[in-house]
Amino acid sequence: MINQIKQIFKIASAVLILAVSINMFLGPHHIAAGGASGIGILAETTFGINRSVIVLSLNVVVSILAALFLGKKVFFNTLIGSLLFPLALRIVPTTMLTGDRLLSVVFGSIIFAIGVAILYNIQASSGGTTIPPLIFEKYWGVNTSLGLLLTDTIIVFMSLYVFGFEEFLFAILSLGITSIVMSYIETGLKRRKVVMVISQQHTTEIHNRLTQEVNRGTTIFDVRGGKENAHREMIMVVITDQEYPKLKKMIDEIDPQSFMITYNVAEVHGLGFSYHPIQ
Repeated sequence: MINQIKQIFKIASAVLILAVSINMFLGPHHIAAGGASGIGILAETTFGINRSVIVLSLNVVVSILAALFLGKKVFFNTLIGSLLFPLALRIVPTTMLTGDRLLSVVFGSIIFAIGVAILYNIQASSGGTTIPPLIFEKYWGVNTSLGLLLTDTIIVFMSLYVFGFEEFLFAILSLGITSIVMSYIETGLKRRKVVMVISQQHTTEIHNRLTQEVNRGTTIFDVRGGKENAHREMIMVVITDQEYPKLKKMIDEIDPQSFMITYNVAEVHGLGFSYHPIQ
């Protein structure tokens, strides 16, 4: 029961975030950037029907699809979100927080992406076009952010007919921002740097100082140079962005001739990198 209450609370929080994005940022500027809410904005302008009624009608259809293709758990989560999202659209006031359309598109899209990402993380949905990406991911392995982009493209082109070319361009921008933010969230927020170091004579010293001064564990690989076929040892260490300047300076002091490769990784978990709450 406690887990179900937490689940409902998360879904309610997510759809409230979505409603704020639509009613306070995108909707007032006629930005129909996909989704059932985008169809609602288009229908509201064209036929004068409240967007919450349109969203509710569409969500009934996608709830049936969720039951058929995604199973009972997702269906019930979708059912809750499908009912709460139109309610949130009705409750959250439709107001223009800023007259700057570009600012509204940027922040509205970021907020929208956060709400959708929360729902995807708990295998739930607010209904609308968020259901097809889940189906695409389950049966064809298509990334959810890409699936959302594909299913919403047709709605963006509908905005070209209803609102005009400028709104159409802003809708495309909104879709791009939403997709990028969702991809960033899905691949992890614990981004770190991986540094690989090859030194001909100072491997042990570099390893010791990394362990003592940076306080990070290392991994040592046996490698072989392709040109001279010489055997070497390569040190790999995972560090934070803040630790990187210190590490780079330290390696330059020990061996200026060392070979160092640095690249970013999406997420690191465990061994000193995970957050552990106070017990």
